[in-house]
Amino acid sequence: MAKELAISLANLRFIEDSLATISREINHLNSRVNQVDGNVKIVESKIEILAREFRDYVEKQALANRKAEAKMNLSAIRDKLKDNFGHYDVVRRTATGILQANDLAIVKSSMLSHVTEKQMIETPNYWLTPCLVALAAWINNDKALAERALAEGIRRNDEKTSLFFGLICRRVGREYSTLKWLARYLEAQDEEKLDRKAVIVLDAFASGILGNDTENFVYKQIEGWMSNLEAKPGFTERQLENWTDAINSKRVPLREGQYPYLEQYSNTWDTMEDILEGAYLNNELYEYFKGIFDQKEETKKLKIELDKILDSLVTEFDEEELPLKREEQFEELVVKYNGSESRAQAQMALEKTVYDDQRDFMQLLTDAAMNPEESKSSVATQKFATALSRNNIVMAFNDITAKNRIKVPYDIEINVDTFNDKTQNGEDEEEILNRFEELVEQEKTEELSKFKLNIFDQFSVFAGIAIILYGIVKSFMNRNFAFITIILGVLLVLYHFGAKSRINELIQKTIAKYEEKLENGKQIIRAIIAEIVDFRIEFSEKDTESQKVLDFFEQIKPEEYIKKLGKTERKII
Repeated sequence: MAKELAISLANLRFIEDSLATISREINHLNSRVNQVDGNVKIVESKIEILAREFRDYVEKQALANRKAEAKMNLSAIRDKLKDNFGHYDVVRRTATGILQANDLAIVKSSMLSHVTEKQMIETPNYWLTPCLVALAAWINNDKALAERALAEGIRRNDEKTSLFFGLICRRVGREYSTLKWLARYLEAQDEEKLDRKAVIVLDAFASGILGNDTENFVYKQIEGWMSNLEAKPGFTERQLENWTDAINSKRVPLREGQYPYLEQYSNTWDTMEDILEGAYLNNELYEYFKGIFDQKEETKKLKIELDKILDSLVTEFDEEELPLKREEQFEELVVKYNGSESRAQAQMALEKTVYDDQRDFMQLLTDAAMNPEESKSSVATQKFATALSRNNIVMAFNDITAKNRIKVPYDIEINVDTFNDKTQNGEDEEEILNRFEELVEQEKTEELSKFKLNIFDQFSVFAGIAIILYGIVKSFMNRNFAFITIILGVLLVLYHFGAKSRINELIQKTIAKYEEKLENGKQIIRAIIAEIVDFRIEFSEKDTESQKVLDFFEQIKPEEYIKKLGKTERKII
């Protein structure tokens, strides 16, 4: 048996040694694997660096190739522009020269006629050439030629010809003709897609720069636009919504901490805050519109803008040139940004002219009245837009006021800790305080009812006394046993009175806690009710200020902001 045990132990040692050897080999192998893994990561990192460098090289080469391609494209596009529209540039330079020559009066009128008539022959179908002939004929007092050339210009492009001569007439101070030409230009516009040029013209009209509209040339066109828009299904509703949003944008948040107790102790506060902001809006709106009409008008910048439009008409490319010009601009930006098409496209989007911005006429009025900084509207246009939109503003304002009043809560909640009640105006303060006191007393009673001795605590005193007596009796038989028994009885008695003392202490703390809750709660409730009273008074005062807004708009008449002609100049160019 001993021999078998020795063999068994020897076999175990051999197995253990073998396992240890295998473990060492595995650890060594793991070490080599980790080393290989580290080398692989280093190789991967180097490969990634090489790949990134290769991608960068490929990208740089692609950009360089695209830049070279853009330069070749530019050359081809410019050749095409020169072949197809080079004569347009000559006409545009001639137009600029004529305007400057007329301003300075340093070129003979016969020379102007010769140049423009030559351009008319050499550049057929371009709208600007007959306009220049008409302009030269007007300078030479050749009425028949001027009328024939005007008719041809209108046939080729009525909108641009009307705008061109309207701005020319404004430049030379012919107010009556200015208004007629620009009224004709506006007549060609789509009231749902007015661009920046039309906005500036209307701005100038409202400012009186175009003259005084005695015969309502422009105003009749504006009335026609409004009538057309209002006849479209759903337009009135959309306009009401637009003005509602615009008016509400003037709301100002309440000052934080204005009603601290209501903010903290009333679930109704969110609604109250909202309607009070709505009531404050009345005066905000009154001051805003009053501020518009109290401002002085300034027209210098507007005259510059009108001259810019005139310059653009005689210097910028025409519609048929647009595709090639856009291609040219894009390729120029590709060259500028070293072959990057994405940057070129982003820059083209950024440089998109403000004249491409289009709005319907009523939205234009809303923007001019409520967002003059963004719409770049003059003070005169703000006044004109506000006066013209008076009915829509009043309708939207009345709707906002009515909805705000509907939201006024009949009852206002009071939520203090576990107490939830409500009141209309705080007149029932005593009843609320009594209900709060009843709730606190009820909660106190319920909590105190939990503080009582359990069965063991109650009977431990009797058990202790019994054990003490038993110990005394037994003391005559065995003093050591009796001493232990008496000590145990005393401990039970002491435990009973200790438990009773703890209960009494808890009762006193609970009573004190609820007395404090009652006192603090009453103070908070009184403060809440005081704020409710103040809120009702303040809301009523601020709400009545809505009448100021209505009275203000009652005095505004759109026709008062239409300029009337003081002169009798009637010559048409």
